Amino acid sequence: MLVWLLVTSAFVGHFALHLAIYNRLNATGLRRVTIKRIEKIFIATCIIIPIFAIFQLIPEGIGGGVSIGFPGQLSWVALAYAMLCLSVLPVLGIPWLLWRPVLAIEAIDAKRQVRVICAEAAAGESLAISRKCRWQAKIPFNQIFQLSVEEFELPVVGLPASLDGLRISHFSDLHLTGHVSPRFTRLAVEESNRWQPDLGVLTGDLIDKQLCIAWLREIFDDTAAKSGKYFILGNHDTRVRNPIEVRDAMTMSGWVDVGGRSEIITINGALIEVIGNESPWFAAPQMDPLQKATAPLKQSPFRILLSHSPDQLTWARQRGVGLMLAGHTHGGQGRLPLAGPLLSPSWHGSRYASGDFYKAPTTMHVTRGLSGVHLLRLNCRPELSLITLRAV
Repeated sequence: MLVWLLVTSAFVGHFALHLAIYNRLNATGLRRVTIKRIEKIFIATCIIIPIFAIFQLIPEGIGGGVSIGFPGQLSWVALAYAMLCLSVLPVLGIPWLLWRPVLAIEAIDAKRQVRVICAEAAAGESLAISRKCRWQAKIPFNQIFQLSVEEFELPVVGLPASLDGLRISHFSDLHLTGHVSPRFTRLAVEESNRWQPDLGVLTGDLIDKQLCIAWLREIFDDTAAKSGKYFILGNHDTRVRNPIEVRDAMTMSGWVDVGGRSEIITINGALIEVIGNESPWFAAPQMDPLQKATAPLKQSPFRILLSHSPDQLTWARQRGVGLMLAGHTHGGQGRLPLAGPLLSPSWHGSRYASGDFYKAPTTMHVTRGLSGVHLLRLNCRPELSLITLRAV
């Protein structure tokens, strides 16, 4: 029994190690081609190593009667790797368990009114415009066209009283690939317009294919937001010929590019500094961390950070950001019952895959985003976030 427990633990540690590497690899600013090559190596080792270990552990085979050859039958290399897997299991596993959504550590209890729209029924047409998308959309339990419109009040520490009730429509991760009709993203814009937000924000990953840049004006030209619309780019926006073309198209639609910089605006007499951080794929804003706490937030502009990734949370906290809005992680793309997400391209793993969090002085909302290059979502609907800020 002890041998079986050790073997099983080693296998779990093996997969945990590969999962941790995969998540953090996709949080780096490495070139896409480099990431894909490394991914292929780790996918291969994730599969091959257990198969190799099984053949060593059961040398007689199923037909000759199963016998465990652990540890005597293992080479010193296999033994060393098995020990590594056993050692990383508590190191990776305990934090992973602690940060499960069901435990709600660091999470904010922001009650939601959720309305799920069957996008194809609402559009009155098929939204899958490629063969690949058409057949993947038919996979059981796939939610790619179930738009979750989530309206909620978000308590924000340090929010000026005059900004209590400020309404923000948060879009992210459009991933216009040519597989899904632009009508899907347009439906989200129409829902936002009906809600009549004060601010519209978009936190990156707009375009994956060059030809889809032309769709942006069709989607966003009449986006309603009384006090302004602000956007940044993400890692997938580097896949086009020149990301400046994406910025120009959004600017022509009336959106303000705050990528790598900040913009001061006034709403209800309160100063707001809207900051854009696209790091590590583009340059981060040049802001001295010493600016963070020299005066109370109420005497300085209230800082709202648009970040493509939740990995910039430490950056935000060091600079006194009151509210951070992010995407990139897609909620994990799929979520297990109770356990929640596994995959999440972040240095934090799946800790901030989606939801609302507070680490002083920063309140952070991470949206699941609207789409993705992977045309499969399981227990993880695409999300439009309609946020009403509340002072606490």
